[in-house]
Amino acid sequence: MQRPRGPRQVRRVLHGVLLLDKPLGWTSNDALQKVKGMLRAEKAGHTGTLDPLATGLLPLCLGAATKFSQASLDADKRYIATLKLGERTSTGDREGEVIESRPVAVDEAGIRAACARFTGTIDQLPPMHSALKHEGRKLYDLARAGVEVERTPRRVTIHAIDMLSWQADELVIDVRCSKGTYIRTLAEDIGEALGCGAHLSALRRTESGSLKVADAIGIDALQALEEPERDARLLPPEVLLGNWPEVRLPADEAGRFLTGLRRRVALADQPAVKVFGPGRHEHGAFLGTAHITAGELIADRLLSPIEVQDHPL
Repeated sequence: MQRPRGPRQVRRVLHGVLLLDKPLGWTSNDALQKVKGMLRAEKAGHTGTLDPLATGLLPLCLGAATKFSQASLDADKRYIATLKLGERTSTGDREGEVIESRPVAVDEAGIRAACARFTGTIDQLPPMHSALKHEGRKLYDLARAGVEVERTPRRVTIHAIDMLSWQADELVIDVRCSKGTYIRTLAEDIGEALGCGAHLSALRRTESGSLKVADAIGIDALQALEEPERDARLLPPEVLLGNWPEVRLPADEAGRFLTGLRRRVALADQPAVKVFGPGRHEHGAFLGTAHITAGELIADRLLSPIEVQDHPL
């Protein structure tokens, strides 16, 4: 007997960014689909994945905000990483099998020196257990099938590694890094530098660009809110752009800019700016992104006039 279906959920057009504190054990897509359903949003996307092992800041983009998600993908990140010293695993984290155990004979000076070795611009070999693709297949799918392929090292920047705590075989570090940094690989590399091996036992993302996990909300807390309160958690799309320089246009110039026409501006060249027109927000209404070359403001990503009216001000 076929069960009767419940009422079909009516989706809404929403524009904005929700800062989610992703729970442990959830994929980023699991969290995205759950929040999309709770908000009844027509369109949503995230700004880079967090492994199920990881918790913390996951900015979710709704509606027009998805146009600017790349800025958040490209932003620097910050993590609190917990390393289990003395054990290497098949995946580089606690979900894998222990493939080697070694005694832990380290001291604080040695730990600080090992962390310093990986500060700055370094080359990292992407782990097999990652979402990178080889000939159309994700590396972690190949790894699960017992296949290992050659990978090309990636250049990343580790801005700082600070030791937060160390006790016996557990080391907790605060890492500020560029996009594309594999914290799991960093944990393994630090373990090798210490001579005892290590794997990543816990990971929490605390920052993405100028966005912070302290301003995020968890799934359960969001679920407990009424719909107007959930909507009030949405931030305007331009928060994804952090501290980009701003350009403000008067009403007539703003309208022309939204059509894609280049505008003359008495400003120095800039590779990326966020553009505002008149509006209720203290900065005005966000119109989109652009760059300035030879005195011309050239549009890159634009909101439509309807999106300008609809997104939170």
